[in-house]
Order: sequence, then structure tokens, then C-alpha cells
Amino acid sequence: MPQIRALNNQFAPDGLTLLRDEWFVTSHVDDYRIVRAADGSVLGCVALDEYSPSLVELVSLAVLTRAQHRGIGKLLIHAAATLAQKRGYPELFAVSLADQLFLHMGFVQSELQHYPEKVARYARISRSELSLSRKFLFSRALSG
Repeated sequence: MPQIRALNNQFAPDGLTLLRDEWFVTSHVDDYRIVRAADGSVLGCVALDEYSPSLVELVSLAVLTRAQHRGIGKLLIHAAATLAQKRGYPELFAVSLADQLFLHMGFVQSELQHYPEKVARYARISRSELSLSRKFLFSRALSG
């Protein structure tokens, strides 16, 4: 779990991920999917964060810089979507700068106002997060 938290938080200063504390990672341990190197170190991670029984967000997508451009991000997005589908969520959404990656993975660009739960959570975290600025919101319907 410390490796997951460190990997995620490595990208937080640049606004690519939100800071995750030990409590978040521990409480979401069943929601994470990771890719490990042969030596057991974590190369990439992603998690699901439930808003309601019908709405879940893909969060904490992070791949070590040295492991990028190897398809790990795609593998992690696929794993998160598969987990969300197995859990019965009808839709998965994500906020990211990686627009081409998410579009390639079957997501469509959407609007923040379609997700009042996300707006409410942003308001609790930081008013500045309400403006997606360079980030995009993507959604993908999940079939049963």
C-alpha cells in the first residue's frame, strides 16, 4: 500500500492526481488494480471510487514514468472497467488530461454538470477543482 500511495502522490504536485493518504488507499484496497514488475514493485495503479450504487469514478490512474508508453495505462483502465462491470455499475467516469487515452478506450467526453455527486465532492475538496481547466471528463457505459 505504501508503494501505491507513493506512486499516486508522485503526480499530485502537477495536478495529474489528487493526493491520497494512507486511509484512502487502505479503505479502497479492494478497489485498486495494480501492475507489478518482475521484482514485485508497483509500476502502475488505478482505483474505483463509488459515489452511489449506480455511479463510480475511475481514480488514481498512475504509471511510473520509466514504465510509461508500454500499454500499462490501457491495461489498468481495462481492469478498472472490468471490475466496475462485475460490480454491476451501469457507467464509469473519469477526469483526466489524457484525452486520447480515454477516447481510445471507449470513453466519450462528457460534462461535469451531468455528475452532481462529483460537483459536490469537488466543492468539499477545493473550489478550484470545480473548474476542470485542462482536464476533461469522460464516461463509458458498461454492459451487463
